[in-house]
This record gives sequence, structure tokens and C-alpha cells, in this order.
Amino acid sequence: METIHTLEWMKQVARQARADGRPSGFVPTMGALHEGHFSLVRAAQQRCSPVIASIFVNPTQFGPAEDLEKYPRQMDADRAALKALGVDYLFAPTAMEMYPDGFSTYVTVEGLSTRLEGKARPGHFRGVTTVVLKLFEIVQPHSAFFGRKDAQQARIIRQMAADLNLDTQVVTCPTVREADGLAMSSRNAYLKTEERLAATALYRALEAAKKEIVAGERDATRLAGVMHSILNAETRVSVDYAEIVDANTFESVTRLRRSCLAVLAVFVGKTRLIDNMLIEEQDGELSVTL
Repeated sequence: METIHTLEWMKQVARQARADGRPSGFVPTMGALHEGHFSLVRAAQQRCSPVIASIFVNPTQFGPAEDLEKYPRQMDADRAALKALGVDYLFAPTAMEMYPDGFSTYVTVEGLSTRLEGKARPGHFRGVTTVVLKLFEIVQPHSAFFGRKDAQQARIIRQMAADLNLDTQVVTCPTVREADGLAMSSRNAYLKTEERLAATALYRALEAAKKEIVAGERDATRLAGVMHSILNAETRVSVDYAEIVDANTFESVTRLRRSCLAVLAVFVGKTRLIDNMLIEEQDGELSVTL
């Protein structure tokens, strides 16, 4: 595995892959890698060669009171894990390389970026779309792979790619979970022992809503109430939002229809965690995917 630190070097590798007619796969990350990231690498390897991963803790997607400085960084371990998986290239630029002095251009997907996570974290998605567009331009991948745990982020990136006619297919892969259902996240490392136990409330809330849906419940307000009741029962959990939204617009719905998401965001202690569940209508029947 070759580790690349400069934009020009990465562009040269990307141009050569394109010239050789090789479909490159890209897995952008902020490091502190876990099985969720590794599943994206394996998905990329099934359809692409070369496979390129990036590690860049993007400062523009963190708010002033957020955890940029304490965000977990473990470059040596991450590099070794990616090498063991057979990743071809690791792109690991510096912040100055990505945002040189005088940088002043940002990308915003209107509407989608102001709801839920966008409302809770103003400016977050502007930072995400800006860095992803820059990475797509530098790496020039045929396909880029994202996890469904960050469903709103994946939806916004797909919208950006479509609106700007980008030559990259955005692929969304299933959420990877711990044995007790907690969605894998780099921020799980922040949780103390008692908080880690309390964090399972997210999965239990989604499971409770799923059970109601399977039993025939279609009222989104009632389903949101079921999720709130599970979350509120945990004293270490503070709910930011728990609701049912349209999977395309991320606007609230009153009844389940077409494609919806049950979306959660909570604080467990000081750690903010998110999760979701996909609800799809097919031939008049609803399927639920955690």
C-alpha cells in the first residue's frame, strides 16, 4: 500500500488509473477506523481496482464547540489495518494541503442541509460537501462508498453529485453494528462503561418501532412516541430528535409511505450518537432494515 500526502501526487495516481481504464473505488474517512469502515473497503474491492482510502479529520465540518481537537486519531494503527485489507493507496493530506491560506470557496446543498443534523450542527454539511467535492476532484474515483448510518450525509452527497454532474457513483452500504446492536462509530470510543450500556437504547428504540410496524402501525407520530419512550427511560440519554422522515427529502411525515427513515440523535453523557432505520414500501408491503 502506498501512502500519499500531497494533492499533486494523488492526482497523478488518479490520472494514471483513469488512463489505464481501471475503475477506482474510494472510501473517504476521518480515521479511527472500525469494522464499519472495513466493510466499505470490502464493498469497494468487489467492484473496483485500485481501491483508495483517505484519512483526513476535516476541520470545516466541526462547529466551534464540537470535538475537533479530541477526535480520535490513530494513524499508525489505521494505516496497518488498511494495508492488511489490501487497500492500494492511502491518501492522508494535511489541513494546510486541503485548505491553504486564502481558501474561501464552499459548497452547500440547499434544503437538505438545514434539517435534522444540519439544524443541530449549523455549517456541518457545508464542511462535508466542500471536502467531499475536493476529494472527488483529487482522487477522481469511479465509485465512492459511504455508510448508511450517516444517512442524511449520504443523501446530501448524492444530491451534490447529481446537481454538479460529477463523474462518481455514490454507493451507500449497510450499517455495521456491534453484537448488542449499537451502530459502529469512531465516537463510541468516548463512551464510559455505563454510557456504553446506555447507548444500546438507540438500537432498542429502533427495534421497538420496527416491532410496531410489523404489527401494522403506520402512524409516524405514534412510532416516534415509541422511540422517545425507550430513549427517555435511560437517565444517561438526552434526546436531540427521534422522528420519522421521508428518505428523500428528510422532511417529517405523518404516515409511513414509499421510503422513510426512522432517525435518531441523542447525547449519551457528552457524546452525540446517531442511528436510523430504513422503511420501504414494496407492492403495498413495508420492509424494515436496521
